[in-house]
Amino acid sequence: MKIEVARADELGEGYRHRIAEVLTQGFAEDFAFFSKDPSVLADAFAPMLILERFHVALVDGEPAAVAVVTEGEQECFEPDRRELQRVLGPIHGMISYRIIRSRFMGAYDGARTGLTEIAFVTTAPQHQGKGVATALMRRLLELPSDKFVLRDIKDTNTPALGLYAKLGFTETQRRRIKFAKRAGFSAYVSMGLNRAQADA
Repeated sequence: MKIEVARADELGEGYRHRIAEVLTQGFAEDFAFFSKDPSVLADAFAPMLILERFHVALVDGEPAAVAVVTEGEQECFEPDRRELQRVLGPIHGMISYRIIRSRFMGAYDGARTGLTEIAFVTTAPQHQGKGVATALMRRLLELPSDKFVLRDIKDTNTPALGLYAKLGFTETQRRRIKFAKRAGFSAYVSMGLNRAQADA
């Protein structure tokens, strides 16, 4: 198995939809409001991806894992209301557009130049447990930055939390959520890694 890592814009437009498929498969539960149909989800998200923010691990040339890298005010999505309405319907598309803009866009309070946020890390189901996400994360930690952060990881996502801890990330915040029983998890965990730790 050959794993390569590349930025999505270097791969080109031909990979856009396949990258969206990996993203929406991994976050199907979080994106369920938009659609429960995997193909519709990928169709809705593909046009809005800002490819230069997405990094992709390829297994034998096919996207197997993705992660978003942003710094400061950078965004990873650029939703088009009309396109979402075309895919999801006039009313649902409009509501989805507003939700995407309010929930998935806008820099957080601590964002700044030199601090890199890694987000939306996920691996396609058929490639999980094979070291693909590890290879992707190791490459991202080679990026020039004085600090890396991961925010809002569900406390039930033990594989992700274990991987990040193995790479040197430490917990910086644990944010309890309301209605934990209904949500299926009790807190969002944020983690950080300083440049010196990454180099070590």
